[in-house]
Amino acid sequence: MKTNKLLAVAMAAFVSVSAYAQTVDEIVDKHIAALGGIDKLKGVTTLVTERSISVQGMEIPSKTTVSVGKAMRTESSVMGNSMIQVVEGTTGWMIRPAMMQGTGEPEDMPAEQVKQQLSQLDPFGPLVNYKDKGNKIELVGKEKVDGKDAYHLKVTTKEGQAIDEFIDATTYLVSKVKSTMNGQDGEISFSDYKDVDGIKFANTMEISNPQMGMLTMVTNKILVNNKIDDSIFKKPAK
Repeated sequence: MKTNKLLAVAMAAFVSVSAYAQTVDEIVDKHIAALGGIDKLKGVTTLVTERSISVQGMEIPSKTTVSVGKAMRTESSVMGNSMIQVVEGTTGWMIRPAMMQGTGEPEDMPAEQVKQQLSQLDPFGPLVNYKDKGNKIELVGKEKVDGKDAYHLKVTTKEGQAIDEFIDATTYLVSKVKSTMNGQDGEISFSDYKDVDGIKFANTMEISNPQMGMLTMVTNKILVNNKIDDSIFKKPAK
């Protein structure tokens, strides 16, 4: 009799876990479809994004060039001073003006900073192909984000980083992401999605930064699979 009860409990647990896993995969599959479909996303090899960043009353133009999975270069202009950050593979370099404690000359990027930026080599986030990437996803439940229902997914990356992703229950696009960097909690809200070459991109991102307060990033231009010169990722000689 005890054996039958234990078997029933075990079967119920198995069914519950299976249904749970299916629910997570269903949400992720709908998210991928909403972005444009897995074939479209896999077909992206380069991405060039031009944005305007509003922070503390300043407007900062920014251009990010990504060779997907390989390298990224971000150029910004702050009060007439140019700032460059490049990550290639597992290393990086940067140029910082004096106003940002730099010398204006190329310098190696600290390993921890490189580690934080590596995720940006993957422009569509940790949910797409999450199993192949070694990520794990837990469905926390349904919550309200800006008054709208959203699925709260807790992602644990292969490296052990915990990220909270909120997927709009109607559009299945990401509405908010929360994570911890340098021991500080950060939050990004995504809105105003627009279609570029059959792929949805958020045109507005509001970033809650513990050091600089609220940053608003508005996308001005996106180029998908534009030819880029790989030499822009190479660290110049001083």
